[in-house]
Amino acid sequence: MKEFLRNTWKHRAHVVMALPVFLILFFIMYVPMAGLVMAFKNFDYNLGIWKSPWNGIDNFKFLLASKATFLNITKNTLFYYFVFTIVGTFLNVTLAIMIDKLVFKKMAKTMQTLMIIPVFISYAAVQFIVYAFISSDTGIINHTLGTSTRFYSSVNLWPMILLIVKIWKDTGYGSVLYMSVLAGIDSELYEAADIDGANSWQKIFHITIPSLIPMITVMLLLSVGSVMHSDTGLFYQVTRNSGMLYRTTQVIDSYVLNAIMSSSNFGFVAATSFFQSVVGLIMMLIANFSVRKIAPENALF
Repeated sequence: MKEFLRNTWKHRAHVVMALPVFLILFFIMYVPMAGLVMAFKNFDYNLGIWKSPWNGIDNFKFLLASKATFLNITKNTLFYYFVFTIVGTFLNVTLAIMIDKLVFKKMAKTMQTLMIIPVFISYAAVQFIVYAFISSDTGIINHTLGTSTRFYSSVNLWPMILLIVKIWKDTGYGSVLYMSVLAGIDSELYEAADIDGANSWQKIFHITIPSLIPMITVMLLLSVGSVMHSDTGLFYQVTRNSGMLYRTTQVIDSYVLNAIMSSSNFGFVAATSFFQSVVGLIMMLIANFSVRKIAPENALF
């Protein structure tokens, strides 16, 4: 203990600098975890969290009550996670490489700025942009093609619509991380490749992409922890929460939001969050273990 206090006093400047971040993490990330106790209680507003009666795993049973619904929302959640992750990672890396290879660097800066703008547009506004394109009466797509497709009742079209919206909104911002890695690649590697007669594609496949693999691995490992979570705004607001589209658009988070707005069952919400977190933790540990076996230098821990 004395050694700990002596070391802390020795590095007091660093401790003071880190204190705000520590407090933010403690109060925003750790203190709310006490609310998970509601997953095992029949929450009553009048009694509060701690005095509400225990109900065992009844909240989890409620989540699994309708097996068909639970399986469908779980399938949708996993499907969109894998599609968004695979397509998003590919486009982020491709876009970062394309911008990095631009001869006119001023144009690259302008493109970066334009690509980042969509991430600052909330889904509350995005839903109106999407509606302007796919509305059955006045939509731009139907008006341009001379069709009368009713998108908000066409269940099978929405996986592609949601993928396009997700790509438009997040790809530009996601490519910035990879561009920072590209900026740190030693130029001597490219110069050596030029001397050896390598063309542009060979330099990309043998220098650029291998340099990005550690960052890609870290980003994928971090995302695995959110495998059971989805972007609620995308699935709730962009789809306008249309019941006709639930078969392909309802995920666990939007299902929970609908449940809490109709019944205010916070015990059920806590149970669902607990379930999502546990699955995410297990998946991340498995993924990190696999990476550590294959490429230890790329593992998180």
